Amino acid sequence: RQGQPDASSFPRAAWLASARRAVTAAPNEAFGPGDPRGRPELRRALAAYLARTRGVRTDADHIVVCSGFAHALRLLFGGGVLPGPLAVEGYGLPFHRALLEQTGTRTRPLTVDGDGALIDELSKAERAVLLTPAHQFPTGGPLHSRRRTAVVEWAAGSDGLIIEDDYDGEFRYDRQPVGAVQGLAPDRVVYVGSVSKSLSPAVRLGWMVVPDRLVDGVLAAKGEREAWAGVLDQLTLADFLDSGSYDRHVRRMRQRYRARRDRFVTALAEHAPHVHATGIAAGLHAVLRLPPGTEPEALEAATRAGVAVDALSAFRHPSARLPPQDGLVVGYATPPDHAFEPALQALVRVLAVSRRRGGGSP
Repeated sequence: RQGQPDASSFPRAAWLASARRAVTAAPNEAFGPGDPRGRPELRRALAAYLARTRGVRTDADHIVVCSGFAHALRLLFGGGVLPGPLAVEGYGLPFHRALLEQTGTRTRPLTVDGDGALIDELSKAERAVLLTPAHQFPTGGPLHSRRRTAVVEWAAGSDGLIIEDDYDGEFRYDRQPVGAVQGLAPDRVVYVGSVSKSLSPAVRLGWMVVPDRLVDGVLAAKGEREAWAGVLDQLTLADFLDSGSYDRHVRRMRQRYRARRDRFVTALAEHAPHVHATGIAAGLHAVLRLPPGTEPEALEAATRAGVAVDALSAFRHPSARLPPQDGLVVGYATPPDHAFEPALQALVRVLAVSRRRGGGSP
């Protein structure tokens, strides 16, 4: 499945060492009621890390700790910080759309192509736009530089806001890292990240980099005390960042996932050359483009073979005016090492059989 790192790769020893140091060094007040902003140690560490690795322009006072991207959406829209309507990419997580619907927020999809969302489709009727600029989810391409400039100009001209979901910004393989849009317009972007892809979704920690005018509203939505993100995990992550352990873990996982990606692409070329993989220059998943009309059969065959993948159509916004695209979304990062090769071989056998049964070129 997409959206999950290899759970067996969690750096237990390094995390435990950071936890020991953090708890030993923590002031007594850290063990009292939590500040809704998040621990200052973590916010300072995040400000330095995000500036160094993602080009984010911020300081600790403009970072609010949350428990992940879904929590950030609940605070922004369910908490009344931002009104709708909201423009979104034509492909995205159904879970996020459902969450927004629960808050009463109407979403309007933008067309997505190889260069990301079509920014020209934005109007002044939208108050905000939700984007995955570094690695469009799930189709995989970055937002083109001209469109990055265009969305910043739209936000400035319409008093709009960009919500930037930087869900896997650390993982780049065949191209230079794409910096955050936030660095172009800190006063127009809410930048959101988490450790769910880079470290583990079990560590329920994320962050929002918030323009000055929205900080008070976000804190009011969170409440007077921190109810979501545990202080001990915040202290541990702060040490994990400051000690360099996080950087070492990301480098190690980038090498491991790139090796898996390469093996994945090689196996496709050998056994299913009619299937075209996209979105493979970055991230933890790939989209397998299938011949028209073959997606349901391929998904059913993969399920029978014991391989859990997702249909590309499942991520399409129900109101999107996009031509149908058949495909499978494959999270090659998810299996532990011992299970990756068997899963890969089972999947390519399924795709090879679909070719023999008459699948044509995409």
